[in-house]
Amino acid sequence: MAKLSQDELLAQFETLTLIELSEFVKAFEEKFDVKAAAPVAIAGGPVGPAVEAAEEQDEFDVVLTGAGEKKIQVIKVVRELTSLGLKEAKDLVDGAPKPVLEKVAKEAAEKAAESLKAAGASVEVK
Repeated sequence: MAKLSQDELLAQFETLTLIELSEFVKAFEEKFDVKAAAPVAIAGGPVGPAVEAAEEQDEFDVVLTGAGEKKIQVIKVVRELTSLGLKEAKDLVDGAPKPVLEKVAKEAAEKAAESLKAAGASVEVK
């Protein structure tokens, strides 16, 4: 069998389907007892769009984690923030931890969290 050059090997791989190529990689790993691992960035930390998305989060969730001692005040604030009825707001407060607002702007999330904390609730902004 003649030895193939790197370019000839690449030309052969271009003709394979993804399934055939995946099967080849598995057979190669078994034959030579190696693992074909994806390259890993070293010492730079994460890069690319994932970092930008984490830094530029523009939608936040306000999660009620506890009603505190002034449950009635918290229910009133929840009603103001969500336009829920009395029963729905009470069920939300009783069922804590539950999201009060989802996918809102940072300013709105902070304002809602402050209102709930002022009423005696414990709140998380995610």
